Amino acid sequence: MRIGAHVSTEGGLEKAVERAQAMGAETIQVFGAAPQSWRKKEYSAEEAEAFQKKASEADVQPVFVHGVYLVNLATSDPAGLERSVDALTWSLDVCRQIGALGTIFHLGSHRGAGFEAVLSQVVSAVRRILEGSRGGTWLILENSAGMGGSVGSRFSELGVIMREAASPRVKVCFDTQHAFAAGYDVATAQGLEATLAEFEKQVGLANLVAMHANDSKIPLGGGVDRHENIGEGLIGLEGFKVIMGHPAFRDIPFLLEVPGFEKKGPDKENVDILRQIRQELGLE
Repeated sequence: MRIGAHVSTEGGLEKAVERAQAMGAETIQVFGAAPQSWRKKEYSAEEAEAFQKKASEADVQPVFVHGVYLVNLATSDPAGLERSVDALTWSLDVCRQIGALGTIFHLGSHRGAGFEAVLSQVVSAVRRILEGSRGGTWLILENSAGMGGSVGSRFSELGVIMREAASPRVKVCFDTQHAFAAGYDVATAQGLEATLAEFEKQVGLANLVAMHANDSKIPLGGGVDRHENIGEGLIGLEGFKVIMGHPAFRDIPFLLEVPGFEKKGPDKENVDILRQIRQELGLE
């Protein structure tokens, strides 16, 4: 179990590795481009090679890219859909270039139309993204909290998208806060067992490749995406001991996306909390 965080690439890709080292992160997630823009960022072969070398030497692995927040594969806007497909296709190519395993992304919202109404469009978009990208990088679906008609708050929705897309390159990232807000009680042993039984049935634990480790400002079933620092939210330290102690997550990288104790994003203190839990559980 490697513990890491989402880190900034401001100043260049290599800076992400330096920031990871400063906070004790063993694995990282980065944005390939500005998250609130469609604008793509081009990386030179030299920059990508230097990043891979630095990450390897620092043993900061694996690396993931997070897709831009504007992506919505369930949108009713044809132009927005094309931009979303293009952005994710590009992001998978960036993953190949910098040695990242894949792109984690939010599927988007159907804006009240209902999941069944957008399913075929989402699946078609996923297929197009995979066909348009080179290499074997993964397209990683992230479960949602359920707010605003977001797709993927139920494991059954992720599962049917994966089955219909029918590609081994489609994987899943499990966000603890999103799951909790969506009504999955990951904070108790009994609740987590029930959650994982459903996940195995609908998605398959073999398809789980990353965890977003986030505490929750929102109560169980609250349906809103609001992250909190580890131990300061409603999942709590005991909840994370339950989560991290489950054998299903033993070899899965944990990536923090928390606000940080100084409100500057994931930090050493949050990393240290998860590392302390890992040590207490005898998972070092």
